[in-house]
Amino acid sequence: MVMSRLHMRKIRELLRLRFDSGLSQACIAVSIGCGPTTVSQCLKRHSATGLGWPLSADLDDEQLESALYPNPGKNTRDKPSPDWKYIHQELRKKSVTRQLVWLEYKGENPDGYQYTQFCNRYNQWKKTVDLPFRNTHQAGEKVFVDYTGQTIAVYDPREGGVRYAQIFVGVLGASNYTFAEATWTQSLPDWISSHNRMFAYFGGVPEITVPDNLKSGVTKACRYDPLINSSYFAMAAYYETAIIPARKRKPKDKAKAETGVLIVERWILAVLRNRKFFSLDELNKAIAELLEKLNKRPFQKLDGSRVSVFEQLDKPVLKKLPEHPYELCEFRYGVVNINYHVEVDRHYYSVPYEYVRKKIEARYTSTTVEILCKGNRIASHKRSFVPHKYTTLTEHMPLNHQAHVKWTPQRMVNWVGQAGPSTAKLANHILKLKKHPQQAFSSILGMIRLGEKYGNDRLEQASFRALRLDSPNYHSLKNILSSGLDKSPIKQPSTDSEPIDHTNIRGPDYYR
Repeated sequence: MVMSRLHMRKIRELLRLRFDSGLSQACIAVSIGCGPTTVSQCLKRHSATGLGWPLSADLDDEQLESALYPNPGKNTRDKPSPDWKYIHQELRKKSVTRQLVWLEYKGENPDGYQYTQFCNRYNQWKKTVDLPFRNTHQAGEKVFVDYTGQTIAVYDPREGGVRYAQIFVGVLGASNYTFAEATWTQSLPDWISSHNRMFAYFGGVPEITVPDNLKSGVTKACRYDPLINSSYFAMAAYYETAIIPARKRKPKDKAKAETGVLIVERWILAVLRNRKFFSLDELNKAIAELLEKLNKRPFQKLDGSRVSVFEQLDKPVLKKLPEHPYELCEFRYGVVNINYHVEVDRHYYSVPYEYVRKKIEARYTSTTVEILCKGNRIASHKRSFVPHKYTTLTEHMPLNHQAHVKWTPQRMVNWVGQAGPSTAKLANHILKLKKHPQQAFSSILGMIRLGEKYGNDRLEQASFRALRLDSPNYHSLKNILSSGLDKSPIKQPSTDSEPIDHTNIRGPDYYR
């Protein structure tokens, strides 16, 4: 079975986290949303291909897939199951490790589970054992992010209304160095922008970002396989940080965030409870002043403060910030329409016609739209916010469509007008009668065909007769030519006849 585009992106992210960030296989599995065995097998397959790292820029997803999975869809047979009760009893003995019992199991079952899968299945069996432990966070390893439950009112001095601002909080694991700011919403744009400003405040990026299961960051919450929002995923790749969401209903996973939120509520929000704010900027300035005091406040039971510990532990090992902050990038997946256009936010953008009915990924920001197929960019456009309109590049069209576009209304009139002035005048009449010029193209092309069939002289005479008969359209022209009326002279009204003299006719004197 051919793997999806999303899966191939996860494989690239897996390799980046392993070779650039040096994360463990277990952390990588949680970050990209797959099993630990899958991570191990993928790394083995990558090693066997000899592709190395970083991957070649010319290597697209289809080529990478073929290299890693030359024989897809091959099922593995069932493995012999260990005696989990016996293993659990052995592990309670002094000096007995999981590595040791696994080696004993493999000695009896050479085709049995590998170590990662062995541990994973044992953990699933051992649901009743939940030993509490205290997390020890390494320097620069994790930042925990969340929103406070409390909001702050911001008053509109003009309208007299009130709007409630959300409070974003980020806490570094090792130093407890804290960031906080107010935003209008918890939506994806505000969520991403808060991360940008948080990383800038820290002056670097930690290895891992731990959010709660907020919908802006986690599309589908799951204890073992959370689905990360595509835009949030792209932000993580841009900053080279791994997203590992806290497990649902597992407060120990986000203890730092919970504590950070509580401290921000006590030392910032509570202090501001009696103040009135009339803009978001005014509120954020007040938060920034109190945040600086909070980070410089001495610890009660430890030496130093959040700032001093941050300078000593986290700051030296944080990853370097990119030159520019991440620009929010949204994604849309779909299929190229038969008219070789792709719909993005109610506007239609062209792609090369060869990709009709192919699956694509549209990646768009506030300024640009990129369209990719199997990881390769096939089109790029300036973002348009005009709904139900088309942005089309000529080079994306088939050759016959390109030729049609070159036929402007004036060019068509000039072309058919070579037969004579009456023919050109008739063509202009047809253009004026139609609501849109392109609606008249077929009629004028029909006039050109009539000229090829009957000759330009007859076409000119027939056009003259159609105009005199006040019937300037293609059907009248065709009927005149097919019936031969163009060969008959047009009767002119007589102007030299004698005036009629009759007693019933009033003379000019009557009207004086």
